[in-house]
Amino acid sequence: MIPLNDSFWINALSKVSYAFQPIVNIHSGICYGYEALLRGWQEAGFNSIASVFDMAHEEKCLHNVELSLRAKAVSTFSKIPASVRGNAKLFLNLDPRVLASGDYKPGNTLQILKDFNLPKDIVCFEISERIDPNASAMMEVLTKYRFQGFRIAMDDFGTGFSGLKMLYYTEPDFIKIDRFFINEMEKDARKRLFVSKIVEIAHILGSMVIAEGVETEAEYYICRKIGCDLVQGYFVQRPQLDLSVLSDNYFHIGALAKKDRRQNTSLDSQLINNETAMIPAVSINDDIFSIFQKFRQDLIKDQTYSFFPILDVSGEPIGIIQEKSLKDYAYSRYGVSLLQNPSVSKNIQKFVTKYPVADIHSPISRILEIYSQDQNIEGIIMVDRMRYAGFLSASSLLKIINEKNIETARDQNPLSGLPGNTVIYEYVSNAMEDLKSFHFFVYFDFDHFKAYNDTYGFRSGDRVILLFADILKKLRSEIGIFTGHIGGDDFFVGIENMSLSEATEMVRNIIETFRKNVESFYEPTAIKSGFIEAKDRNGNMSRFPLMTVSAVLLKIQGNRRNNYSSEEVSNVIAKLKPVAKSREDKLCIACIENCTDAFRELSN
Repeated sequence: MIPLNDSFWINALSKVSYAFQPIVNIHSGICYGYEALLRGWQEAGFNSIASVFDMAHEEKCLHNVELSLRAKAVSTFSKIPASVRGNAKLFLNLDPRVLASGDYKPGNTLQILKDFNLPKDIVCFEISERIDPNASAMMEVLTKYRFQGFRIAMDDFGTGFSGLKMLYYTEPDFIKIDRFFINEMEKDARKRLFVSKIVEIAHILGSMVIAEGVETEAEYYICRKIGCDLVQGYFVQRPQLDLSVLSDNYFHIGALAKKDRRQNTSLDSQLINNETAMIPAVSINDDIFSIFQKFRQDLIKDQTYSFFPILDVSGEPIGIIQEKSLKDYAYSRYGVSLLQNPSVSKNIQKFVTKYPVADIHSPISRILEIYSQDQNIEGIIMVDRMRYAGFLSASSLLKIINEKNIETARDQNPLSGLPGNTVIYEYVSNAMEDLKSFHFFVYFDFDHFKAYNDTYGFRSGDRVILLFADILKKLRSEIGIFTGHIGGDDFFVGIENMSLSEATEMVRNIIETFRKNVESFYEPTAIKSGFIEAKDRNGNMSRFPLMTVSAVLLKIQGNRRNNYSSEEVSNVIAKLKPVAKSREDKLCIACIENCTDAFRELSN
């Protein structure tokens, strides 16, 4: 414990303690680390956790208070049974103001860890963006922390005023997305857009993403779908003062991930696994000179590696070391001797370059987005459950894209380019097997299409089909949207992770967009009169209004008992099509019930 001279602080800090909350791998449920959360601050006389540090900052003893609390957190962490703790990281909150405080002195954390016989690389400092730090002072200290082997996480991302600035300066190993954005994200398209872009930026920068405050299964699934790497929150486990209830593996998370992978086994995973190459990696504990020799040995063996991934003790990649970063030493008169000097040779962090990372279960489109943001990289480091799984080179990525395009083309409608009946059937079947989640199925059918086709010809009819296909294609950037072309003028859209009101608004927009745009496909006289004359199905001349599109929006309840077949869903939709066509707004909304072919209409 770091001594304090003030009796108030000695008494206050004696009353506080730490609870631990697990941070687990979103793909496996294996515990990656524990965040230390301050408890007992009310008994110590404070109004909030923030007021503890605000008061210490005002009294100019922030660093000393932080060190005392840090020692208490490390001491408690050391009491977690080694069989549970394993290589788990300790996430410690660090007030960024401490880095520029007058009483700051480096080196104390290493000594605390040494006192409790813990390795230095277990600590990850969480820096909140709620407080604007001094950038230059912060960077100087964070650089020293990194050289000492500590990790850096940006906490509460998206809630403060300096987020992007801090992201630029800190180059964090982890970005923790605040609970505000996770809360009911499956129902909020704007939150999904925000989080998906943060995940994309993080992976481009070589950072991992932690979803904070996950409390429901639905939130877990959308975080996994968007690409978050780790998850923390009540859904995993509440913060615990009782260390005996902590675990090294949260099996309910692993079971959900396994189920999700089984339902979404795709061509992407097969292609990525086949093309990922295992480039030899080096350890963070290796010295620079041995790595320098490894580059030379591989050159002699006719290898062409220009870099090696660098892994920590648990096998997690923390960046790469490039051959070119050592060339100055190779060609310098005393360079090789300098690399053998312990002061340089043991300081591998100085040569680490952060590098884009992607999970091996990621869709190809997401990996391609990461790669396309930086043309100077040679590929992507691939991980499986956070552990190094190989390297996906640029040439392999292009090969994957080509193979996928060929395979996808087989299952596409040849006219619209949208997924055809086979893929639609698989999508519906998988959705039906997921009994816990709710889904929306939307069936679109043109009104008066035959009359238009007979009047203007099949080529013009194809142009109308392509118009609607283009409207649907614009939805594909949305998380949880599937679009397909059944054939002719029949289309399908599958929706996940939306509320009924969001789904309804989206369908109404599609109907209205088509109504406005399709008018341009008619002659001016038809537009003016609002109809065309053509033969009906009995061969009689009749007036037909300008084309519109009708939609059946079918809600499949979550937590249902029955697993409906695709045929049952089709039968329900077939019964509702005439209802949609008869309505002025061309929309029928219904919910499938717990018996075959049964449904009830919802308020439209």
